[in-house]
Amino acid sequence: MRATDEHPLLPTLKRQLVERQIERREFLRYATLLGMAAPAAYAFVGKVAGERLIAPAEAQGALPKGGTLRLAMRCQDIKSPHTYSWVESSNSARQVLDYLTVTGVDNITRPSLVEKWEPSPDLKTWTLRLRRNVKWHNGRQFTADDVVWNLKRVLDPKTGSSVLGLMKGFLLEDVETGEKDDKGNPKKSSRLWDANAVQKVDDFTVRLNGKSAQLAVPEQLFHYPLLILDPAENGEFKVGSNGTGAFTLTANEVGRKQVLKARKEGYWGGGPYLDQIEFIDLGDDPAAAVSALASKQVDGLYGADIVQLEALQKIPHVQMYQVATAYTATARMQPVKPFDDKRVRQAMRYAIDSNAVLQIAHRGLGQAGEHHHVSSVHPEYAKLAPLSRDVAKAKKLLAEAGYPNGIDVEIICRPQPAWELLAVQTMVEQWKEAGIRVKINVMPSTQYWEVWTKVPFGFTTWAHRPLGIMSLALAYRSGGPWNESKYSNPEFDRLLSQAEGTLDVASRRETMARLEAILQDDGPIVQPVWRSIFTFHDKRVQGFRPHPTLYIFGHQLAIQA
Repeated sequence: MRATDEHPLLPTLKRQLVERQIERREFLRYATLLGMAAPAAYAFVGKVAGERLIAPAEAQGALPKGGTLRLAMRCQDIKSPHTYSWVESSNSARQVLDYLTVTGVDNITRPSLVEKWEPSPDLKTWTLRLRRNVKWHNGRQFTADDVVWNLKRVLDPKTGSSVLGLMKGFLLEDVETGEKDDKGNPKKSSRLWDANAVQKVDDFTVRLNGKSAQLAVPEQLFHYPLLILDPAENGEFKVGSNGTGAFTLTANEVGRKQVLKARKEGYWGGGPYLDQIEFIDLGDDPAAAVSALASKQVDGLYGADIVQLEALQKIPHVQMYQVATAYTATARMQPVKPFDDKRVRQAMRYAIDSNAVLQIAHRGLGQAGEHHHVSSVHPEYAKLAPLSRDVAKAKKLLAEAGYPNGIDVEIICRPQPAWELLAVQTMVEQWKEAGIRVKINVMPSTQYWEVWTKVPFGFTTWAHRPLGIMSLALAYRSGGPWNESKYSNPEFDRLLSQAEGTLDVASRRETMARLEAILQDDGPIVQPVWRSIFTFHDKRVQGFRPHPTLYIFGHQLAIQA
């Protein structure tokens, strides 16, 4: 397909929008994924609606220059970006390192280091054309070799990156290792399905040649561990590391502070306005963050918790920001007794009143979960009949599974953010009524994240993803590094790959409905709530817009003296 051609699926999308078969956000999402520039997509939507819509990227005025911005956020180990499993780590590194694409506060994905992308009509081949005006901090030209090295590294099972689970259906194939697991089954690994799966076309062009259709490639390229590293540093990030971003890392004290200084040469992506950003770690105590913001020791919070809300709303010099998201947490079960029987897993879901958990744990700020990890904010969400609480059914299922007197299990969770522990405590009381006796083991956050994929029963935060298929691929596709429940269902995997390659909205929703139903019936999770996220910043902070994944873009921020 030539760069000037319109993707053959775009006329169908335009017709569907005009005929109101799809909503604005669906058109914007799919049109930009297929290579339509975001301003053009907004303009078309505005024309259909009889108004001019302004894309968020257009709507920023002049910002003051200079100063230091201090943000309260956990300062985690950041040495291995490709294996990050925390948004906070990526927020520290993203000031120095860039992504190939960027998904904005409106959930629309735009070019970043990639200047434009061109999908083939069958969505199996994606051509990525790189910016030619980007240089690394050391003055070296950014080229296709950098991109190919990074992509091949994150897709190598030895790296242990969650990108592997995300792109597996598109670029990888399973291979037997010749070894067997403890049950005697052949152990499998993954590799690129073709030697040319990640192809350098020329110095500024990379082509992804997939084995199947995939419409979410631009979204996947902004998965937060897919930061573009200098190959010369062999995957390690530290003070003074080379990057293409607006800042350099000048201090890194895990658990205390991370300091980033603006580069004087300016930034190819605009800005920066600040002289310096400091991330300050205030620990797990929610009161510490409130006190620091109130006393102006920090200028803003990475994210606020429900137990802080009332106190933060009383601070006169701060402003609240809130956004609806697909942020959640799941009580997930690994396939060990008693959870190896799907009737027990079903009983765990039927014993829960999700609305009650939402009200108690998050004061109703969000939506009740439906136990399938696809949110109504996702464009491909399919509405199923509600799965209502039914204690009698839960008891019956347990009895049929061989547990007429109920079960005794332990759940591992974290103390912070406080809503998570509140949610677990609420579910424990609800489970009791069905004969499900759950002991709570509260583990410090830092310890939990060392074992989160290993514990039989745990309550784990999952960040917002702009597409439901991304959440499902990361968390439930067989063999994925982030598949913490060890869930494996060949029919689920097949349907997920099918959904990833289906652009037609009606067909895609049908497939998503089947995926959601499988998780409600067979799945490994109890998912009580979808969170609205909120945070607070000093009113002197300029340029901030809340991102649904709590991402921080330092080059867009400023502070008034």
